Amino acid sequence: MATFNTRKLRYDWRNGGPVITYAIIALCVLIWLLGTVLRLIAPFIYQSVVGSGLFIPLTAVSHPWTWLTSMFLHAPNLMHVGFNMLALWSVGPVLERMMGHWNFLALYLISGLGGAAGLVVWARVTGAWLSGAYGASGALFGLFAAVLIVFRRIGIDIRSMLIWMAVNFALPLIVPNVAWQDHVGGFLIGGLLTWLLVSGVPRLRRLTMRRRMWVYGGCVAVALAVVIVACVASVTVI
Repeated sequence: MATFNTRKLRYDWRNGGPVITYAIIALCVLIWLLGTVLRLIAPFIYQSVVGSGLFIPLTAVSHPWTWLTSMFLHAPNLMHVGFNMLALWSVGPVLERMMGHWNFLALYLISGLGGAAGLVVWARVTGAWLSGAYGASGALFGLFAAVLIVFRRIGIDIRSMLIWMAVNFALPLIVPNVAWQDHVGGFLIGGLLTWLLVSGVPRLRRLTMRRRMWVYGGCVAVALAVVIVACVASVTVI
């Protein structure tokens, strides 16, 4: 069985199968399961682990690892992780096959960083520095934007995707304590990065997708880091 799984994994990797998509789903579900068990047997430790992993605008600079860890944490209820993983399962394989494994992963992570930046910018405007957030939503909304741009470019009907996105954008109106700023930030950055990859600077269009991702993805990621640090650097805690 192990040999079969290894062979299948290699086959999927060589042939553009959604290896990264399924790996992210497996990791998120595993972390959620471990967190659920830990919450039952050791609530204090659970609170400590989640508290050190979720993204809080005020501590974005002093706890930079939360830019990444918050994307893989989810609330203890099944709806949060289930809905997010269903969304990833619906759009991830398509994008991963089109973009390639590493380019897809880069888009996912940078979109998630865009979601974090959205929270920080909102905190800069409103003063909501202690509004913590976690989950894959920012990254997922970046994938939604990418699908819209790619499908529109190649002429695929996007009406079903628009309905799916409308449902997701409407969630904050139905479910309390949803970090919609994370959704908006991820959507804008995922859309921007995808547009740069498929259009962008004319002189760079001859480069391979991987090289364009290095150029555009690197620039976008650095710009987001600068925005986050600049917003948080001048905050005074009383």
